[in-house]
Amino acid sequence: MTASLVPPSAARRPFSLTRHGITVEDPWSWLRDPSYPEVKDPDVLAYLEAENSFFESAMRPHKALTDTLFAEMKGRIKEDDRSVPQKDGDYVYWRAFEVGAQYRKWYRRHVNGGEDQLILDEPALAEGHEYFRLGAMSVSPDGRYLAYAIDNDGSERFEARVKDLFTGELLPEVISDTLSSLVWTSDSRGLIYGIANENWRTDNARLHWIGQPVETDVELFHEDDDGFRVSVGLTSSEKWIVIATGDHVTTEVWLLPAGNPTAEPLLVSARKPGREYEVDEHDGTLYIRTNDIHPNFRLVKAPLSAPGEWEEVIAPDPHFYLTDFTLFKGFYVTEGRQDGLDQIELRDYETHSAKRLSFPEASYSASLDDNPEYDVTKLRIGYESMVTPDTIYDYHLATGELEVLKVQEIPSGYDASRYATERLMIPARDGTPIPVSIVYPRDLPRDGSAPLHLYGYGAYGIAMEPGFSTSRLSLLERGFAFALAHIRGGDDLGQQWYLDGKLDKRTNTFNDFVDVAKGLIERGYTSKGRISISGGSAGGELMGAVINSDPDLWGAVVAHVPFVDVLNTMLDASLPLTPGEWPEWGNPIEDKAAFETILSYDPYSNVKAQAYPPLMVTAGLNDPRVTYWEPAKWVAKLRATKTDDNILLLKTNMGAGHGGKSGRFESLHETAEEFAFILWQLGVTQ
Repeated sequence: MTASLVPPSAARRPFSLTRHGITVEDPWSWLRDPSYPEVKDPDVLAYLEAENSFFESAMRPHKALTDTLFAEMKGRIKEDDRSVPQKDGDYVYWRAFEVGAQYRKWYRRHVNGGEDQLILDEPALAEGHEYFRLGAMSVSPDGRYLAYAIDNDGSERFEARVKDLFTGELLPEVISDTLSSLVWTSDSRGLIYGIANENWRTDNARLHWIGQPVETDVELFHEDDDGFRVSVGLTSSEKWIVIATGDHVTTEVWLLPAGNPTAEPLLVSARKPGREYEVDEHDGTLYIRTNDIHPNFRLVKAPLSAPGEWEEVIAPDPHFYLTDFTLFKGFYVTEGRQDGLDQIELRDYETHSAKRLSFPEASYSASLDDNPEYDVTKLRIGYESMVTPDTIYDYHLATGELEVLKVQEIPSGYDASRYATERLMIPARDGTPIPVSIVYPRDLPRDGSAPLHLYGYGAYGIAMEPGFSTSRLSLLERGFAFALAHIRGGDDLGQQWYLDGKLDKRTNTFNDFVDVAKGLIERGYTSKGRISISGGSAGGELMGAVINSDPDLWGAVVAHVPFVDVLNTMLDASLPLTPGEWPEWGNPIEDKAAFETILSYDPYSNVKAQAYPPLMVTAGLNDPRVTYWEPAKWVAKLRATKTDDNILLLKTNMGAGHGGKSGRFESLHETAEEFAFILWQLGVTQ
């Protein structure tokens, strides 16, 4: 390390906690500002700024590479891109970017013709703000009002406004701290929403009447369990407002007539620990997707008059994971994964027999796209793979034709024939085959000399879809292979796959990732030290765990907003997410076994005196999901403990949150920085 690149050093301040007779030292706990979500402690801010300065100094010699990567990535984006228009009621809607714009504009046109109408101007709303994100947005049934919510600092506390689309005027009422969908009543006079409480938890559903003071809004539903969160929605028929409450493992649903939102709510079925369900309605019959008897879910139905009396429609299948269903007037669609591959099936209401759509590739991502209307003759479908750009189809129900509406355009050019994609099965140490989606140049040598980037997440039952990425091409064009590890903890192979990577089985996730890397080495795709890895949030926890356990495998590591201080966060019930997270990680406050399990893998607690690979870490000062001090404490401890001279960088976005910088080019620049770091560390210079 040169004199100009002396890393910051965070002071140790004695602090410890004792629980279940076990004492844990935490000398960097002071990096949590007690005034959070405000961060004003001068020592904390000074440390974060020092780390940011160090990051800038370390990356400055690689600015030309970063700029080259950014130019490549930007050149693959159609700047004046627009979505495929879609009819919804009396209007056709679409969104479009203008050349050079960071954000979209939203338009509509009456089905009978007339001029295009700009209904929402994101660039104008974002002007003057370092960060901007559009949250929920919804047009009223009569087409007059647009409700939308925006976040200007990354804190995910949205401000909702209502615009009169007939006059262009912004209505005076402002709803602060929304954290939900915005759902209209059927008469277009009322808006259902939820607000975040002081702990950033949505524990309510509220009703706002247009033109009335927000202070007079009525609470329609309140949730008393600190671990549950409330969401609001609308059935496909738009006859019923859906109020759902739940945590990661248990749900409960209530229904309100969309034409009479102050009526007595209808409870579908009282919550039962460990049972999840979701509800839609068709002609007075409720359809319910639930995991009540099998982790892969089944579909049942019940009359509105007896919503808790469930009759099976589609039985659970150990090989088919039912992930979603969508009701239309004359038929319905089920979506799921057959042995991990996406499937879309059309079904009739009488026999419930399935017509499955077929797709040509061995590994792909396919799902329903934007289908806002209830009575349709065609379905909008999205499809992509690791070599096939995002493609939008209309599936014509009468003929079975898949009509191509749009293929993602890559202005700088793209030749899919230069690349190959495979779906591998690599055994984990316990013998479980782990799926791996991989894309690589067709001329990739299989002698271990090629660099490879491995990405993973493995939490919350979230699957990693083998989709297309224009940014990824910058690695492929430099001779990389790129692999997605479909490790346990996600639901890639069904709900059981998720259950086998959480709570006391959490270490399966980390072991799977390491074993996939070793399997790729054995197959000649790469070699030890030629692998770069990345993950964010819970995927950042994965990064922290695998560099503790197998540091010599990795040539470069990028951990985005990493959830690495798991034990301390799960011990603090005052933090926004903690009570709702106990079903995922365990409750170390009450459960000694959970405490010991988390302590055994917690990345921050398990930093040790050993050599670590080169590491780039990101954080967001306003991040409510993974608070900024988690990555800051982790980096501080690594700096004080590790025995190597490898580079360790921390970049904290001082005006952003969990997702990093906003805007399509600002976020692209952060990807270019990440790739420049990887190429630098792996010695790929072109």
